Amino acid sequence: MVPMALDEGLGIISYNPLAGGLLTGRYSKNASIEEGTRFGLGNNAGKLYQERYWQEANFDAVKRYQSWCQEYNYDPTTTAVRWVTHQPGITSAIIGASHPEQLDASLRAADLGELTQQELEWLDGLWFSLPRRREFS
Repeated sequence: MVPMALDEGLGIISYNPLAGGLLTGRYSKNASIEEGTRFGLGNNAGKLYQERYWQEANFDAVKRYQSWCQEYNYDPTTTAVRWVTHQPGITSAIIGASHPEQLDASLRAADLGELTQQELEWLDGLWFSLPRRREFS
């Protein structure tokens, strides 16, 4: 879809730049799923989030991401939103927050300076190291 959107001059609005909150470090792979969170929602929504994000490879990647952010003194939420909005064709990202400080961290991405080529390559490498599911048969 991205190549077509780029070719046709269409903008792309990304959703879930924080992977349902996983990139914030709030969740860990050994923790129980909390009721009232995205992962604990009823109506199959929670199950969808679990299938998409609650995977060992994702938790391992988040751990590496958190360490990388700490090393460079970056806020994980701000950096994730900035990385997503830096991707070709992305014109905006739908962010969610349940507390004002969460919103502040996401909005700071607009003020974050450009990520270096080396930083972008590291973040891209982390993203592309994740196993992919086939959504369509």
